[in-house]
Amino acid sequence: MKKDLTLVILAAGMGSRFGGLKQIEPVGPNGEFIIDYSIYDAIRAGFSKVVFIIKEEMYEIFRETVGKRIEGKIKVEYAFQKLEDVPSFVKIPTTRTKPWGTAHAILACKKYVDSNFVMINSDDFYGREAYLKIKEFFDNSNDPNCFSMVAFKVENTMTENGSVKRGVCEEENHYLTNIIESSIEKVDDKIIATPLDGRDSFEVKGNDLVSMNFFGFTNTMFKTLENGLKDFFIENENNLDKCEYLIPDVVFKEINEDKKVYVLDSSDKWLGVTYKEDKDFVVNEIKKLIEKGEYPNDLWK
Repeated sequence: MKKDLTLVILAAGMGSRFGGLKQIEPVGPNGEFIIDYSIYDAIRAGFSKVVFIIKEEMYEIFRETVGKRIEGKIKVEYAFQKLEDVPSFVKIPTTRTKPWGTAHAILACKKYVDSNFVMINSDDFYGREAYLKIKEFFDNSNDPNCFSMVAFKVENTMTENGSVKRGVCEEENHYLTNIIESSIEKVDDKIIATPLDGRDSFEVKGNDLVSMNFFGFTNTMFKTLENGLKDFFIENENNLDKCEYLIPDVVFKEINEDKKVYVLDSSDKWLGVTYKEDKDFVVNEIKKLIEKGEYPNDLWK
């Protein structure tokens, strides 16, 4: 049975390593951005709505450069992630300027999402397969406590221009058991993952699966996030200038309680502009996909 599915796009962050707004960096032959290809793939897979989570001050430029050209193709909403949207007991440090993380961002779109939803990064190109697989999963799932994620082979998510942050996945019978958030890079022909929590580095094989923040959730996730937000700020009361409320952390906590996450895998190649030097490669890869007939030359014509 086909069901409504909303695409939630995290676009409130700035590309610090890239040096600007990665969301509005053209990579297609007619000025298309990576985010355009994500929306196009979601529409082809049967998604019914897209919600952009952005900073309020980005609204005008974001709608002019991204939103308007797809507003006639799919239902569109804009949600604002605001630094001041915190529990009343939280005293925001004057030094805090960046948003509170991906889990906090998802809460910003609660009033616009009345169906199952898929969360993605705005600056990651995931490929069509991921959208098709997760749409099929939710069309056939009736368990409100079973989430899903699409994982990618780590060798398909690397860049030649530096390290990348990925969540190394551990699973059992297709269900996620752990995510180790790591910095990953090639060292002497080996792929080395260095956990961000300070644990020792370890080697991963090319076909090992990693998370790229492509998660599918039921509406129960909003209550989970609301309940966890207060605890997060209490636990981090001495680290409010740097702490982040992150989706992978919430997911890990939930799979140790009463939720399940079914792991789907994609054989597609990730593309992204993590560093300025990545852009030419992404442009060339998009061009190859167009030449193969995967995408039209003019995406929204």
